Amino acid sequence: MSSSASAAAWWARSRVRILLPVIFLAPALYFLLSPPSSPPFFFTLPTSREESPSASGSRVIWAQRRVAEWRSCGWWRAAMPAPSRRNGYIRIDCYGGLNQLRRDLCDGIAVVRLLNATMVLPKFEVAAYWNESRGYVEVVKDMPEEIASKEPFKVDCSKRKGHFDYVETVLPALLEHQYISLTPAMSQRRDRNPSYAKASYCQGCYNALRLNKNVETKAIELLQAIPKPFLSLHLRFEPDMVAYSRCVYTGLSSKSLSAIEAARGEDRKALTGEAALLWRNRGKCPLTPSETAFILKALGIPTDTNIYLAAGDGLMELEGFTSIYKNIYTKSSLLTHDDFEKMHGNTKAALDYYVSVSSDAYVATFFGNMDKMVTAMRTMQGHQKTLVLSRRAYANYTAVGLSGEQLAMAMWDAHREEYIMGRGSALPEQCFCEFKL
Repeated sequence: MSSSASAAAWWARSRVRILLPVIFLAPALYFLLSPPSSPPFFFTLPTSREESPSASGSRVIWAQRRVAEWRSCGWWRAAMPAPSRRNGYIRIDCYGGLNQLRRDLCDGIAVVRLLNATMVLPKFEVAAYWNESRGYVEVVKDMPEEIASKEPFKVDCSKRKGHFDYVETVLPALLEHQYISLTPAMSQRRDRNPSYAKASYCQGCYNALRLNKNVETKAIELLQAIPKPFLSLHLRFEPDMVAYSRCVYTGLSSKSLSAIEAARGEDRKALTGEAALLWRNRGKCPLTPSETAFILKALGIPTDTNIYLAAGDGLMELEGFTSIYKNIYTKSSLLTHDDFEKMHGNTKAALDYYVSVSSDAYVATFFGNMDKMVTAMRTMQGHQKTLVLSRRAYANYTAVGLSGEQLAMAMWDAHREEYIMGRGSALPEQCFCEFKL
């Protein structure tokens, strides 16, 4: 069978419907648009060639029958009673990149409902980006004159940890001042919230918020330019990413090594000796582009697959991937030079996010905030062909000397197990439920 025929057969089995337009999770700012390691990875060496996709010539990861998958729960879609009284107005202050903005805004929606308050949008946001939020959170642009004429009382919960209680800590300030600005806590126990607050969180994140129209239009334009069907790959191997990981790599170009050292600084010195080995075997080291290509081939993904590369600027060692998978598309290759150069970093991230949610299949090499957003929305849209590559499995198997066909079989076994069991996605449990198939 030719490579083009194998690709066609693969996509025939794995094709999913692309939805346009997609409801987004990003806040409506017109100018903006790892999880902790699991217990130690125990494994057995593969003994049968029958499990290897390259041995059979036909096995593909997406063709494996799943026994469980996650879907959106139905309970939070039901209408919830509106609060009988309002305790005041809350403006949510969001900072950071696209993913942090979305996280804080979603958490803020739940807090607003928990405290029976009304959410105030900043002047540069517009209520048109909220969809079907009635019955969950009341959103306004303008307040009564006696409230709007004063600055909100600032409540910063961003550094609060542990069992943080908004009712005990924030409600008194809201009742006293009637108008507060709130920076949500970075970590909190949503499972302790009442059902109406949980429903507001799910509804706000997955139904109510959409992109600014201009950005959504540009995202649709980008999506339409990509040859179909296609796989979106979130590849992370930038200098700051590698420097932050504190991992050491061999075989990199002198240019890449210099970029990594420049990004390390004094606080990110590379680990050495036994500590470096333990760190890598815990899955803390980003996969290189060549390692990523090896794993994709081991999973039976044809080398002539159309791949959209969702990645930031400064990606290193990319030729290790493009020498094997050649049909690569990026924002810079599909958009005009002027469009690309004028874009804010969060706008670029939003385009990657939109395309990744809408893609026929999605693969991530590092499960960060972006990937949590994408996998959650793909699950919401019913796009189940989603996979996070296991850095831990790759490190463990290569540490014991596996390479070539043996390593490919090991990668197949590890990722097949994850895929058929519906694992690998840190989905909010109050919004998603596991279904046995």
